[in-house]
Amino acid sequence: MNIAALDPGRDKCGFAVLSEAGTILCQRVIETNNLIHEIDAAKADYGFSRLIMGNGTTSKIAQQRLASVAGLEILVRDEYRTTEMARGEYWKAHPPTGWRRLLPVTMQVPPVPVDDFVAVILARRFLEEQQERKGE
Repeated sequence: MNIAALDPGRDKCGFAVLSEAGTILCQRVIETNNLIHEIDAAKADYGFSRLIMGNGTTSKIAQQRLASVAGLEILVRDEYRTTEMARGEYWKAHPPTGWRRLLPVTMQVPPVPVDDFVAVILARRFLEEQQERKGE
């Protein structure tokens, strides 16, 4: 069963869909204004019924908006340090080139939003929790 994850924001949200094995099926940044439409469309395409959402400042508003999506279970999780981790994941996926490769990536800011990487991290954290529970 696939799962979705959302890093809600005021203007934009990070969104990802992962398989149960942790494979990224969809990863993107979406406009908050299009949230319901995007989630509905992705739900139809990827067949998920569970959405893991970060507990950031706009999570309550996003949760209220998503209540209208039929058959969607929303689980809120801690976002602690996910933005820092997402920056690292961005640089792994898009290594700096030219003179930027000489600077440590910890001193650089990605040129695009990394909210989608945050969503992937939230989903993987959830999948790890599930594996740990199965192992007990």
